[in-house]
Amino acid sequence: MNIQNELFKLQEIKYAEFQAKLTPTLAREKIIGVRVPEVRRLARAIYKEGAYEDFLKQLPHKYYDEDMLHGLILSEMKDYDACVAAVDTFLPYVNNWAVCDIMSPKVFKKHKPELMEKIKEWVSSKETYTCRFGMEMLMSHFLDDDFKPQYLKIPAAVRSEEYYVNMMTAWFFATALAKQWDATIPYIDNNKLDVWTHNKTIQKARESYRITDEQKEYLKGLKRK
Repeated sequence: MNIQNELFKLQEIKYAEFQAKLTPTLAREKIIGVRVPEVRRLARAIYKEGAYEDFLKQLPHKYYDEDMLHGLILSEMKDYDACVAAVDTFLPYVNNWAVCDIMSPKVFKKHKPELMEKIKEWVSSKETYTCRFGMEMLMSHFLDDDFKPQYLKIPAAVRSEEYYVNMMTAWFFATALAKQWDATIPYIDNNKLDVWTHNKTIQKARESYRITDEQKEYLKGLKRK
C-alpha cells in the first residue's frame, strides 16, 4: 500500500485551506487536506492489516496529514513498551499542536505506574511538543480516579517562552479546577503559575460549563496584572 497515495485520494482542497489557518506554524504546501475522521479510518485499517511498520520508519514525513496518520496509528498500538518506544521516536518530529494532540494511545490506560514515569520525562523536555504531549497525557489519565495532589506540581514547575506549552499548561489547570477544585485552587490563590498562564487558566476555567457560577465569580477576582 502506498500510504501517501491513499491520503491524496481523500484530499479536500477547501479543507486544506481551512486547516492551514488552524496550524499557522506549518507551510500550506505541507497540508494535503484530509479530514480527521478519514485519517482515523485509514489509520485503523492500516493497523488492522499490520501494514504500518515501514511507514512509521519513514521520518520525517513530507506532509502534515502523514504525521496525523502516524499519531493515530500509534494510538492504536496494543503493546505498551512498543508504543512508548514508537512515541519517543516520533515526538522529535512533531512540529504542530494538532499532531501532538491527536496522539492518545489507548494502551496507556492499562499501564498507569509506568506511564507516570514517562510523563515526568516528557514534561521536563525542552522540546515544545514533547513537553505539551506529556502534560496532555497527565491531564487525560491522572485527573480522575488516579489523581494525587502532588501530580499538580509537575506542570506547575514548567517555565517556558513557548505559546503552545503555556497554553497546554493553562488547559491542564483549567481542567484540574473543573475536576479537582479543592486541590487545584491553591495554585491560583498562591500565584504558582506565571502571569500569562495564570490569567489564561482563569479565562479557560470561566468558559467551562463544568465550573459553577460561584467558582467563576471567585476566579474572576484572582486575575493578575
